[in-house]
Amino acid sequence: MSDLNSTRKIIHIDMDAFFASVEQMDNPALRGKPIAVGGAENRGVVAAASYEARKFGVRSAISGVLAKKNCPDLIFVKPRFERYKEISNKIRAVFNDYTDLVEPLSLDEAYLDVTINKKGNPSATLLAQEIRLRILSEVGLTASAGISVNKFVAKIASDYNKPNGQKTVNPDEVISFLEVLPIRKFYGVGKVTTEKMYQLGIFTGLELKSKTLEFLEKHFGKSGSFYYNVVRGIHTSEVKSDRITKSVAAEHTFESNLSSEIFMIEQLENIATSLEKRLRKYQIAGKTVTLKIKYSDFTQQTRSKTLAYFISDKGMIVETVKELLYQERLKDSVRLLGISLSNLNTAEKKTVVAQLKFAF
Repeated sequence: MSDLNSTRKIIHIDMDAFFASVEQMDNPALRGKPIAVGGAENRGVVAAASYEARKFGVRSAISGVLAKKNCPDLIFVKPRFERYKEISNKIRAVFNDYTDLVEPLSLDEAYLDVTINKKGNPSATLLAQEIRLRILSEVGLTASAGISVNKFVAKIASDYNKPNGQKTVNPDEVISFLEVLPIRKFYGVGKVTTEKMYQLGIFTGLELKSKTLEFLEKHFGKSGSFYYNVVRGIHTSEVKSDRITKSVAAEHTFESNLSSEIFMIEQLENIATSLEKRLRKYQIAGKTVTLKIKYSDFTQQTRSKTLAYFISDKGMIVETVKELLYQERLKDSVRLLGISLSNLNTAEKKTVVAQLKFAF
């Protein structure tokens, strides 16, 4: 591990079951009960689940029908995103009392670089504890934290003692911590990659570390070098208060599946209208248009085209999307369509995502 890595002090704060916890805080009748934020109808999806519900296998992204089957006493609550954003802003205000180097990942989690901090406290562990206590006293919610020398290890550590706990991985503990870590716990290693690693005899960090860079690049392409480095405690990504926008997107989930391209064009025009408004608001344009298609069986497909010039006009977006839609025959009926614009004309804008409808 480099000297640069070993001198950094990074905290990853992750709120505990954030959406569900906000609902339980605002409605005492829901406390201690299994709840899911989302919809119970046929096309409903769980956005978040309380810890009481998680005991029954209720997780985010599963269907409301399956969630109810797993937990018959499950209580569904409609999401209130304005309220979640309001609470999130209060939490970030606490973060900003400690450091200006705060990188939000979502409404409920963020990285903080406290190597040099406003409190002059050399202990990142004590700072994380203080931040969590302040969130509890000032906002009323619990948070968990991971503390280490880089973002990768801090992210993993924050999940160790959930809920309402924290874990510190000191510089001299990083390598041994990663060596015994199950590969499925590595941040950035999803289900598909986990299965592939299992087939290659990689079940722990130590087994991953035993593989050469050439081996990992052969089997995992560009990600191979990432895996090779992080298992050795090397992750130099900085905490950035202004995250660079890579794409601007809008999408919509339909009440009924669509099977006709004619109806899809009508919906894509509506999505493009919303996207155009957001692009104009932030004065963003891009060259690469991507069409996202999610089928009724939940499989997903993307089709992209890169133009020779920047666009932000609805008409040009729609024309490009039409071309992508008719590029090949659809596999099945469609439950979701989305449009994103990337390869942007700006390098320093905050992340912008237009969500037409959070479908449940």
